[in-house]
Amino acid sequence: MNDTEFHQLVDIQMTAIEEAIDESGADIDYEVSGNVMTLEFENRSQIIINRQEPMHEIWLASKSGGYHFKYVENEWICSKTGVELFALVKTECAKHADEEIEWV
Repeated sequence: MNDTEFHQLVDIQMTAIEEAIDESGADIDYEVSGNVMTLEFENRSQIIINRQEPMHEIWLASKSGGYHFKYVENEWICSKTGVELFALVKTECAKHADEEIEWV
């Protein structure tokens, strides 16, 4: 994968996360600045998602730890846990919000 393809794939994933948050109605604020998306919760905790261009990875940091995702067979998969990125985002958002979130 070249850098252009990487950025296109990350843009698609980041947009999907933004849209899912909007549609869920959860009290999650998000901001994108450069290569970094910050999700902030009512209790002021944060999840940081950023693109790592040199490695062609997406990194996620939350109170549960740090995770690195590579694009494998049309999905962003964690190199440590094997979990798909959006599945982990959903799990971590529920932990940070301290409530179940109804994802559409």
